[in-house]
Amino acid sequence: MPSLRIATAAAFVSLLALGSSAGWAQAPKRGGTVHAIVTPEPPMLMQGLSQTGPTNMVAGNIYESLLRFDEKLNPQPSLARSWEVTDGAKVYTFKLQPNVKWHDGKPFSAEDVVFTLDKFLREVHPRWRPIANAQVEKIEQLDAETVRITLKQPFGPLLFAMEVASAPIVPKHVYEGTDYKANPMNNTPIGTGPFKLKEWKRGSYIHLVRNEDYWIKDKPALDEVFWQIIPDAASRAVAYETGKVDVLTGGSVDIFDVPRLAQLPNTCVTTKGWEMFAPHAWITVNHRNGILGNKQFRQGLMHAIDREFGKDVVWNGYGKIPTGPISSKTKFYSDDVKKYDYDVKKARDLIKQSGYKGETIKFLALPYGETWTRWAEAVKQNFAEVGVNLEIVTTDVPGWVQKTSDWDFDLTFNFLYQLGDPAIGVSRSYVSSNIAKGNPFGNVGGYSNPEADKFFADAAVAATEAERQTLYTKVQQILAEDLPVLWLLEMDFPTIHRCNVKNLVTTAIGVNDGFRDAWKE
Repeated sequence: MPSLRIATAAAFVSLLALGSSAGWAQAPKRGGTVHAIVTPEPPMLMQGLSQTGPTNMVAGNIYESLLRFDEKLNPQPSLARSWEVTDGAKVYTFKLQPNVKWHDGKPFSAEDVVFTLDKFLREVHPRWRPIANAQVEKIEQLDAETVRITLKQPFGPLLFAMEVASAPIVPKHVYEGTDYKANPMNNTPIGTGPFKLKEWKRGSYIHLVRNEDYWIKDKPALDEVFWQIIPDAASRAVAYETGKVDVLTGGSVDIFDVPRLAQLPNTCVTTKGWEMFAPHAWITVNHRNGILGNKQFRQGLMHAIDREFGKDVVWNGYGKIPTGPISSKTKFYSDDVKKYDYDVKKARDLIKQSGYKGETIKFLALPYGETWTRWAEAVKQNFAEVGVNLEIVTTDVPGWVQKTSDWDFDLTFNFLYQLGDPAIGVSRSYVSSNIAKGNPFGNVGGYSNPEADKFFADAAVAATEAERQTLYTKVQQILAEDLPVLWLLEMDFPTIHRCNVKNLVTTAIGVNDGFRDAWKE
């Protein structure tokens, strides 16, 4: 059949010249330093191995993938300058940018892309692994600037998987033949992105500097970005107020401080830059641990949680109560599911019927600041009201990653990204094929339902949007009954920044890749 042309180099010449963003009426000024907050401190910056929010926030400016996405989730060129889909939407051919170099000066080529997608990420990445294993027939290099991915069947969401957090391209010459997780270069990541790591002073800052050999002429405009690591939210707010910090990234200050900070001079606030993510917060349940494997008990817990209080008081009204695994902000959402209102009596009845004997349940707190701590305390109080004994266990970010990855918890908070399509960002948390130790963003709770597995698999490859909607509605109904996790909030994260920091949020992942186009007036 004729090829379906998705993008061409010619179509994007002007777009690349403008940095894939709108609103460049002013010519960007070259030079300058921006100080931004990252919190908590990332456990590492090797983006292929760590999928924590802080890692992606910093490393998305070091690494690149084949594509970027605008706020309407339209694909834009990145390391791929053009792409086409042929053979009944089963063959994707990517033409790569010429003359791209890794930060160590070695040339980038199709070999790096094939190695990354077919070897490295297939082994270590909790989102790419199930996609590659279920959908990809082969990945091959046609020449130094061309990569072809052949699918087993049509898989419409494939392009969404080419976002930098989902498929960061890594250097073959650094990782081939090594123990990926133990490679010493993980401490000094080598990417193709607009910024290079100069220094990481643990507990203080991460210093990125301009990549002078970046493949887009005259980019980035900024000379350097300091990602400041400040341990508590109040101090981060003070740092902004006193001019020590230019950018307060989403979630870096207590949500109740946002209205006050927004009134400061030269201050802009936006909730844009999260369109790709549509973050979904929940309590992960370890189904392996005693009573937590009982559906009635989980349903009782859901009725016990005052989610409106969480939204309105803990999160200051930023967000919306979810009805299931798929966010109302993304495709294929349905509210035709079982609902769980806040009902103490119903919660007590279900918990009693489940056979719960008063055993202590350990809640692993999420070490992402005071807001999460307050939320954990609110949940503990909710559970106490229905007779459930909850013990809050605290740790730092590496400790939380380790414990969650090793399934060493009863309950824990988490928030995961929807990533444009349920086949990319949702199914990974629930399909049994993604139950694997080593990463906190797979199916760490151990939920397994063959019927749900089948609906997820069928929905991913269904031929039409209508067929996909029908299948995803069914899977939402199954999960709303089973409650593999306890959904709490569709999150909104405001980004606060100096108004003279221009073009900071121009893509669907905001500051995570925004410093390529940002400049300081």
